[in-house]
Amino acid sequence: MSQPQAKFLKDYQKPLFQISHIDLDFSLAQAQTQLIATSKVIRHGTHSDALVLAGDDIELLSVTIDNQSVDYMQRDGELIIETSLNAFELQIITKLDPEANTSLEGLYMSDGAYCTQCEAEGFRRITYFLDRPDVLAIYTVRIEADKQAFPFLLSNGNLVDSGDSNDGLHFAKWHDPFPKPAYLFALVAGDFDLLEDSFTTCSQRDIKLQVFVDKGNLNKAHHAMASLKKSMAWDESRFNLEYDLDIYMIVAVDFFNMGAMENKGLNVFNTKFVLADKDSATDDDYHGIESVVGHEYFHNWTGNRVTCRDWFQLSLKEGLTVFRDQEFSSDLGSRAVNRIHAIKVMKNQQFAEDSGPMAHPIRPESVIEMNNFYTVTVYNKGAEVIRMMHTLLGESGFQKGMALYFERHDGEAVTCDDFVAAMQDASGIDLAQFKRWYSQAGTPQIDVQEEYNSETQCYTLTLLQSTPDTPDGSAKLPLHIPFDIELIDVAGQSIVNKVLDFTQEKQQFNFEGLEQKPIPSLLQNFSAPVKLNFEYSVEQLVHIMRFAQSEVAKWEASVALFSQSIWQNIERLQAQQAMFIDPRIVDAFKGVLLAQDLDKALMAEILTLASAGSLIEQNDIVDLDNLKIAREFVVLEIAANCEDELLVIVRELAGIDDAATRALKNVCLALLLKVDSNYASLAEQQYNNAENMTDSLAALSALNGESSAIREQLMAKFEQKWLKTPLVMDKWLGLHATFTNDNCIDKLKSLFDHEAFSFNNPNRVRSLIGIFAAANTFEFHRHDGLGYQFLTDAIIKLNTLNPQVAARIITPLIQFKKFDLARQQLMINELNRILTVDNLSKDLYEKVTKALV
Repeated sequence: MSQPQAKFLKDYQKPLFQISHIDLDFSLAQAQTQLIATSKVIRHGTHSDALVLAGDDIELLSVTIDNQSVDYMQRDGELIIETSLNAFELQIITKLDPEANTSLEGLYMSDGAYCTQCEAEGFRRITYFLDRPDVLAIYTVRIEADKQAFPFLLSNGNLVDSGDSNDGLHFAKWHDPFPKPAYLFALVAGDFDLLEDSFTTCSQRDIKLQVFVDKGNLNKAHHAMASLKKSMAWDESRFNLEYDLDIYMIVAVDFFNMGAMENKGLNVFNTKFVLADKDSATDDDYHGIESVVGHEYFHNWTGNRVTCRDWFQLSLKEGLTVFRDQEFSSDLGSRAVNRIHAIKVMKNQQFAEDSGPMAHPIRPESVIEMNNFYTVTVYNKGAEVIRMMHTLLGESGFQKGMALYFERHDGEAVTCDDFVAAMQDASGIDLAQFKRWYSQAGTPQIDVQEEYNSETQCYTLTLLQSTPDTPDGSAKLPLHIPFDIELIDVAGQSIVNKVLDFTQEKQQFNFEGLEQKPIPSLLQNFSAPVKLNFEYSVEQLVHIMRFAQSEVAKWEASVALFSQSIWQNIERLQAQQAMFIDPRIVDAFKGVLLAQDLDKALMAEILTLASAGSLIEQNDIVDLDNLKIAREFVVLEIAANCEDELLVIVRELAGIDDAATRALKNVCLALLLKVDSNYASLAEQQYNNAENMTDSLAALSALNGESSAIREQLMAKFEQKWLKTPLVMDKWLGLHATFTNDNCIDKLKSLFDHEAFSFNNPNRVRSLIGIFAAANTFEFHRHDGLGYQFLTDAIIKLNTLNPQVAARIITPLIQFKKFDLARQQLMINELNRILTVDNLSKDLYEKVTKALV
């Protein structure tokens, strides 16, 4: 195959033409959909270059300019039109086959409904166009389809006309008054159940709200609607941002590559992030829906009204909007627990990306396939960069910067530099050095040394920052790092609590007038996305767990205690010594169980002991076999020594209808089953008595550690009850994906033929194959390589069906450098096998070739 070519940020040029208006006229038919696209085109400047439009997998029927036929050429996904006109009307007629489109980009069918997904470059699968985010046009869309089969015809903006046509057809016409790039175009046509409501904005405008779901699911749409209304109210109160159209629509579809898409006024959602009731959705599902509904709504301003100049600027909208949805969740719920969830994503996933072959800055310098850069770096590290900016400017300064950003750039396609400039100009704070966060890849490491002089009563912290080299070759210069600390005295009192301005490669901070050496709680609340190297003693970590003002710091200390014990026991195993756990560590976790003043949700987070996957990310090279032994030992020691306390909590909290209470009870149940398999009866009792999906699934998860008759019976019972509910069966598939025994992979293969599974549906693939590779660490990394072969076989099958999904689930395979040489070679062999596939997608080619460099 010819090698796909990279595109570079440095090569960006403004478009040679602008499309100011486009009218789209769709005649929908599954294999014979026709589109007439009529555009007003304007030449920029005095050049005489041809108009070059992008197109992919569409049949071109005709091209006219000002109603006259025109000569054109098609070449390598481009339509090239020679014209000397400076302004003209261009009409292109194309034919599409949505039913055959399994890529789920462009226009496709989802369970009998028409649906679109155009970000990043899907619009070119609908018509030939200047498919780039800096071409903003006014869209008017007419849709015609069979009235009985497709009673709802939806697109962006406001509905301006509708009615019946001939032969059982009907039409709807939509107009979006706000200029937008092609990636925000949306069309949905189908037969749905509809939930309607309204929201009155701060200027007393009544907005119609609509949530469309598959037939029979109307009772599961209420939480999404409530989340939307909360989002609208929050954005007005926190950011002074009001919704701008007359209607806001959400459509839930089952076949969708992403979580959701913020198309202007018509958000298309994966059903996973819309449908919920207590019987079928967990507490985590409810939280996820609220967060994602908020995220997509907040895009209306941070992404839609102000959009990206080019795709290298993706974090301009995504990092900022992730920060906004995190703040939304924190303002409505537990700030500490929401922060912990964000930190886990960074440490367990983003740090791995930074240390792997796909490492890139939050503003990448080059891409081969843009879909590969919808990453935790762009989204979540991008959000951490925004959070650091918020820390440096404060809430007031940050809000002034946001207001200036919208004042300057409403209706424009801009860059990350434009955003930082608004923040700097509004606050008066110099962010020149801070901007390096946008261009440097990799996770900075901060080495900390402490010194206390009892004679001068001065405590000194010396900070040294460095960033390891990354494959992209980005420069590693000192960064501007807000470094949050608390100094705690021996009595547990806070004596210093501040954010240090760390800007040099090496910097000292002195704290005077301290009568005793304090215990430092460093990098509190994960104030910067960095790795911290500081030799904490067990005594210091226990002290932080007890006395730190920050609840997040208490959790961080508990993770450090658990992790230290794992690594120390791996060293003992390697030295052929007996394993051991410091009793102070056990007492610290027992103290959490006995604490009267801790939030139950925080207690649950502390007792959710670090997974094997998260432990792997703490070291460059991992002894995987001894990690398994050491982790099982430490978990068992903690659980066994806390058995009585765990049992009391499980029994006392049974039946209490509260999310935090359920979280604590269920993590305690899982720990009890590590102690003694006889506690399986408790899990069985919980499953049989459960009145919600959270408790049902937690009981099955607790039983998932080993084979048992009870597990098999309950899994079969669950399957029989929920077989016709796809989102719930995804949970069942996920339980199989994380089950650990020698027959795990054979069982997964057999499930390919199960009626609940389909390679065509991304949710099913992620639930069975993606979860296995990402979360079933020891089965995936089997010595015989069967885990790697299983994933590779699935990826090869998906290469032609859905290359986006294939590229997203390959991640565990390309991060092979953390493991022993034998495993590395097995993984490399599978990557080389992928390279031999005919017509390998750009998505996979980019990731595999970068991994094998």
